[in-house]
Amino acid sequence: MKYAIQVNAGPCSAQTARTAYQFIKAALDKDHEIVCVFFYHDGVYNALRSGLSAEDKDSIPPWPDLADRHGIDLVLCVSAAQRRGMPATGADGFRIGGLGQWMDACLKADRVLVFGG
Repeated sequence: MKYAIQVNAGPCSAQTARTAYQFIKAALDKDHEIVCVFFYHDGVYNALRSGLSAEDKDSIPPWPDLADRHGIDLVLCVSAAQRRGMPATGADGFRIGGLGQWMDACLKADRVLVFGG
């Protein structure tokens, strides 16, 4: 099964990002494929590490490590990042993209899951 995952919640506001991360790990353990993880709305904050307390850093799932191990495409929505004052360059392990990349991932996937409202 191929999954496209959208993460809409920031890492410090709820358990949503951690739940998405755990789902992805479980899916990969069952030999499913993750086509793309698209970070939208406050989900773009999952790419931030600087300026956070040690406690907040611990709450952010290690997305780049997971992506490196499994070849997962981590995409930050450029519009959502810019609206939140983030630079228009991808953080380590992430790339900047738009809704076109998300739609492409959805078309390639068997299932689309959205974590967060």
